[in-house]
Amino acid sequence: MTEPTDAGGAAGDATTGAGGPRRTPRRRLLPRAWCAVREMFLAGALVGRAAPWTLTSYVLLTVTASLLPVAAAWLTKLLIDALVAGPTAGTLLPFAAGLTALGVVTGTLPHGMRYLHAELDRAVSVLAQDRLFGAVDRFLGLARFEDPHFLDRMRLAQQAGGTMPSQTVDGALGVGRSLLTIVGFFGSLLVLSPLITVLVLLAAAPTLVAQVALSRRRAQSLLTTGPTERREFFYAALLSTMEAAKEIRLFGSGALLRRRMLIDRRMINRVRRGLDRREILVQASLGLLAALVSGVGLLWAVDAVRQGRLTVGDLTVFVAAVAAVQGALATLASEFGRTHYALLMFRHYLGVITAEPDLPVATAPAALPSLRQGIELRDVWFRYSDEHPWVLRGVDLWLPAGRTTALLGLNGAGKSTLIKLLCRFYDPTRGSIRWDGVDIREVDVTELRGRMSGIFQDYMHYEMTAGDNIRLGDPGAAGDEARLRTAASAAGIHSLLKRLPQGYETLLSRMFFADSPGEEPTSGTVLSGGQWQRLALARAFYREHRELVLLDEPSAGLDAEAEHDVYAALRRRSDGQTCVIISHRLGTARAADVIVVLRQGQIVEQGGHADLLASGGQYARLFTAQAAQYREGDEEDSTMSGARG
Repeated sequence: MTEPTDAGGAAGDATTGAGGPRRTPRRRLLPRAWCAVREMFLAGALVGRAAPWTLTSYVLLTVTASLLPVAAAWLTKLLIDALVAGPTAGTLLPFAAGLTALGVVTGTLPHGMRYLHAELDRAVSVLAQDRLFGAVDRFLGLARFEDPHFLDRMRLAQQAGGTMPSQTVDGALGVGRSLLTIVGFFGSLLVLSPLITVLVLLAAAPTLVAQVALSRRRAQSLLTTGPTERREFFYAALLSTMEAAKEIRLFGSGALLRRRMLIDRRMINRVRRGLDRREILVQASLGLLAALVSGVGLLWAVDAVRQGRLTVGDLTVFVAAVAAVQGALATLASEFGRTHYALLMFRHYLGVITAEPDLPVATAPAALPSLRQGIELRDVWFRYSDEHPWVLRGVDLWLPAGRTTALLGLNGAGKSTLIKLLCRFYDPTRGSIRWDGVDIREVDVTELRGRMSGIFQDYMHYEMTAGDNIRLGDPGAAGDEARLRTAASAAGIHSLLKRLPQGYETLLSRMFFADSPGEEPTSGTVLSGGQWQRLALARAFYREHRELVLLDEPSAGLDAEAEHDVYAALRRRSDGQTCVIISHRLGTARAADVIVVLRQGQIVEQGGHADLLASGGQYARLFTAQAAQYREGDEEDSTMSGARG
């Protein structure tokens, strides 16, 4: 069959990348300043939505904190001038009382601001996390979860979503606080010495530029080290989880994995060490410049007092003003850099929650009819990206409604991929899949999947209770305990679950403690591989009355007797349902109404068991070879029994 040179058409755009068609986001075409303002507004709106009254209180305390140094400096000047002029109790007491009150407020205000800031962080983290994973849950397909670039962005979005919105607001308030302090002292400093004022302002310019540059480098370093850090987490998980512990200890691979983990950690440390050294050098240089300017100003002020051009009170205000303006300018630059960094990180969060659909969405979804006739795959080609080989190559297949179709073939033939396309986790690169004549790309994907149930080859182990593991099959029916037990019975696991310490509410995990009110926390119970597979089957059975049931190796981890029981239950429950079964055990497939054999992404045979066996094709060869293995096994068992006798 000729491979297509162009995967165009409505379906072809679906696999051009993990995020759908490559487009230049509109905001990149706008001026950077406008982008920053827009993103700051979005961050502020998020914080305001999460905790409006807390944010209002925090803003008021921030404004108060910015005015305190100005008030303290002027009260100090007035007190000193009054002392020099010939003090009396009546003139000194108000200034002293005012300074005392300011000291009390200055001492207590930071504690209140820290508490309010922590409250903002807590409230924002809840709302941001809800929005982030709500956006992730709205992804229709699986491609984004296979894109390393998007996974790195997801990790940064998780880090940024909880803290960066409030940090952006806090940085903006810090800039405003510094500006208020500067304005409060600027007039006094300008009157006392215009030249020193200009010097102080000029010295602040390099600080501002340096902080912005450093914030960009910090944000870029996270992107640079992101893949390495994610790989380090992967090695750490292997070394600390039960799933990998058996093989690591059997094969003695722990030292190798640990060595690779440390190589990644050292690489991350090198990047961060270089950034820290650059920051130290820049900050030390800027601190030296500020000290020189401050020293020049102090020498000038002392000389002015000696010559009588300034009073002692003026000197006090001048020294306080220079220190305050320099400090405020340094804080301004620091807060500006911090805000800039927070916005750069917040951009990852926005990138996830505003991501375009990963699969095309019909603007006016077509009605999905009841499955009366069947599902048609019409000239379906599929590959995961342009760089990958074709997985399916021109598949034409009819899945009759109310019948069972078995998909057979060697590993890599495309069976599981075909199941994923039926679920619309991906769209065909070329061709279409039609449900009673309606292209499944034209219907609401949630409604489509609501008509399905099934089990995947890589079924999930949920570190939850046994009951919750089954209830996840249909969250809308979570209170139906009769259905729960019926599904478990059909999967042949009811008797096991009811014998567990807490029955269906027993935690199936050693990772967490079980909640036992009034008792010491205890670890959960771990099931065997076959028992987990039965639980996954129960989850599929709990999802009752679905029109299409997809079963990808539903009995791979079961013994022969358990497999027989499972398929007997499947036949009882699938009466009238359309079933698609993938199995490497041909004894299972022979009971299907239609058997389809795939090889290298193409259908090479299809029909009933007897017809395919009589044709002498690939199915017949596979069936004969597998049957011979069973006969050889039986003969060996008989020989061994005779020897023992």
